[in-house]
Amino acid sequence: MEHDIFFSISQTPDAAGHIPDEQTMLQNYFQQLEVADELGFGVGWIAQAHLSTETQKSNSKPVVPHWQGEVGLCTDFPQLAMESFRRTTNIEIGSAVVSILASGGPIAQAERIANTLQLLAVNNDSRKLHVGFSAGRFEFMARPYGIVPRNPVEEAAWPALRGQIFLEASEVFLRLLRGDVVNSDSIRSTTLTRQNFRSDEDWQRVQEANGSDDEAISIKRRYVFEDLRIVPNTFDRNQLVLVAGTHDPNAQTFVNSILPVRVFNLSITQPEVIEATHDRMRSCFHADGGEWKRSYMPRTSFVFLNDEPHLSAEEQRAAAHREADEALGAYWNALEGTIDPTKVQNAAQNALIGNVEDVAQQLVGRFHPDDRVMAWFDFFNHDSDRVCRNMQAYMRKVAPRVEELLRGA
Repeated sequence: MEHDIFFSISQTPDAAGHIPDEQTMLQNYFQQLEVADELGFGVGWIAQAHLSTETQKSNSKPVVPHWQGEVGLCTDFPQLAMESFRRTTNIEIGSAVVSILASGGPIAQAERIANTLQLLAVNNDSRKLHVGFSAGRFEFMARPYGIVPRNPVEEAAWPALRGQIFLEASEVFLRLLRGDVVNSDSIRSTTLTRQNFRSDEDWQRVQEANGSDDEAISIKRRYVFEDLRIVPNTFDRNQLVLVAGTHDPNAQTFVNSILPVRVFNLSITQPEVIEATHDRMRSCFHADGGEWKRSYMPRTSFVFLNDEPHLSAEEQRAAAHREADEALGAYWNALEGTIDPTKVQNAAQNALIGNVEDVAQQLVGRFHPDDRVMAWFDFFNHDSDRVCRNMQAYMRKVAPRVEELLRGA
């Protein structure tokens, strides 16, 4: 089993209502990153956000109206990645995830990634840059960059159309990173049909907005441009690992028609969906990436580990469950404005909670021996020293115990 780590750098109130200032948040991140490097985590995945979550609450269509603070402080992944490489020796750095619809769109994002890889080479750093990309979780982050309905048909077709915009942007992004000279006429066009929608009623609304009962409706391209190529363009593409943050099977297959693109998945995803994804990726993974491996799909998991030395094993277990309930309650309160006990309980059932032995047993019971776990320790927890102790207990005690259990099995 492989072990990565996820850094949210989320400036939100913890269970006690404490929100550190921005500099403290980033200092905490670097402290935890350097400990993760020393402990041997494989990839440090950094959550990227765009624009203020707090300010969007005043928008006409707030996405998360009850959120307090900022969902994340990494708004420029390439810059933070380079500083993270500079401060570490072994750990690789990844984005989870860059929105290719925001911050200038797929062309600007491709150029930033290429520049980062070139700088790695200049620094004689052979580590890999793992670029997770998606349409972005929160729609408000892409709206200022023109990702809004342009006419009544697009209004009726949203959000199904937004998924098609992501495919268009993905082709631009990936082909530029491949080194192609690209123009918009060479990029996929979008045609909507009934298959793009969840119900007949949804499709009928689009047809009515179009003023016809046509079975296919063409949509103008979102990105229009003549021939272009990004610079720099001679970076080492072997140092680039691409990971798509999408659960759409069609999108996973499409991006792999261009370049090898791995996928993200969450530990809360149902086992049958996990296995179906692996089956699909074994058949569609781009040939240049070699044979598909389970470790190519990182799986995020909350970790509420208590190994505090002054507590007994049973006290550690009880404390870990209290910590999980407090953090998950704070999360649902921020997301929806209320603490839903059912949602807290469901999330806790999918998290790793307890003392060292508990967490080791849960890892063996829930994950395949060849899985890559993306452990999330800083979830609504601003006690950086404690987070680091949890990380140390995980890698020095839990991970070896997992391998011991797997050998015994």
